[in-house]
Amino acid sequence: MKTPPDLQREAVALSYTQTDAAPRVVARGRGVIAEQIIARAHEHGVYVHESPELLTLLMQVDIDEHIPPQLYLAVAELLAWLYHIENGTSLPPPNTPLPKA
Repeated sequence: MKTPPDLQREAVALSYTQTDAAPRVVARGRGVIAEQIIARAHEHGVYVHESPELLTLLMQVDIDEHIPPQLYLAVAELLAWLYHIENGTSLPPPNTPLPKA
């Protein structure tokens, strides 16, 4: 049985370096592509965060484009939270209000 398109898993991968003005979308997809993005992240020890609201907004950003300024705060708080997790500090996940899609 085939999964309806609106129920397929979605994924977006972000990259950020010191030379970037903001994080960039380096991969995005639905269904099999999303599963591959998630599997690749797990293979490389990259944390996979699930936020349907943030995902909806990031799916609108083209590949190799920087995230829009409206998402800077939400993504920065998520990255800061991940930094704390990777360094052994336990904090609750961020709950930043997101702009409307």
